[in-house]
Amino acid sequence: MGRYTEIRSFVLAAEKGSFAAAALSEGVTPVVMGRRLSALERRLGVQLVHRSTRGLMLTELGEKFLEQSIRLLHDFDATEASVSAGRNVVGGHLVVSAPAAFGRQHVAPHATAFQALYPDLKLSFNLTDSIVDLVHDGYDMAIRVGEVTDPDYVAVSLFPNRRVVCGTPAYFAQYGMPRVPEDLVQHNCLAFNLQGGQPRGWVFMRNGKLTAVRVDGNLDCNDGELLHSWVKQGLGVGWRSTWEIQADLKRGELITVLDDFAAPHYDIQAVYPQQRYLPAKVRYFIDHLKSIYTQAGYWDGS
Repeated sequence: MGRYTEIRSFVLAAEKGSFAAAALSEGVTPVVMGRRLSALERRLGVQLVHRSTRGLMLTELGEKFLEQSIRLLHDFDATEASVSAGRNVVGGHLVVSAPAAFGRQHVAPHATAFQALYPDLKLSFNLTDSIVDLVHDGYDMAIRVGEVTDPDYVAVSLFPNRRVVCGTPAYFAQYGMPRVPEDLVQHNCLAFNLQGGQPRGWVFMRNGKLTAVRVDGNLDCNDGELLHSWVKQGLGVGWRSTWEIQADLKRGELITVLDDFAAPHYDIQAVYPQQRYLPAKVRYFIDHLKSIYTQAGYWDGS
């Protein structure tokens, strides 16, 4: 039994003049109301009311405690209402983690428009390809590429994404287009090296199963933006995310091949810790990004 419940029951019983009337108002039995008041008196070590068949009469200490309790409950309710209303106020400090390249291109650039809507908000970004612990490291939310399986986090899909094989029209005009993934052995494949975290090769869907194809080329690195640049220069073919090359595809600077073998898409997601009340700054920033991505027509590679 909580202290708030005991004090509220005491105030209600004092105002109604009897356990029966207070119980009716609370939707409980008079016995329950009596037990709450008795528990409060035991905890305080004083008698607050005189009980009789005609009703309740406050003791001198009960009168003083009633005045204090009414103020306390009023302050409590006002505080609770204020905090609840604050759920819809966008302000304070929003700390966001995002993958380095994606964050630079598709998250941080939208911060100024969001701040123009909510000038009382401060925004901080940590752009890193490392997976951060949101709670331990003090982040309000993160952008993640791919599936999020941590049950302590809530994941909201921003848009679908997939990896596709791409190159310049000039490259394919010179070297031909691969028709099946195995044809890639005849092409200069610009890939991550082992330090870049792509040791299995490029992944495709064959006969309903994911299959990794080993590729080789005369250039490799551990930086996705450098690989993207090399592909745009026509130095070879790449296996890039659609979010990264979307603008290049629209301009015709890059084209995709082997689309029929592309692996199923995975989502770009906004992630935040499980919590009863989601702060407005997080909720509204996610909605802000989703609106921008929808209007931009982010392509899912299908």
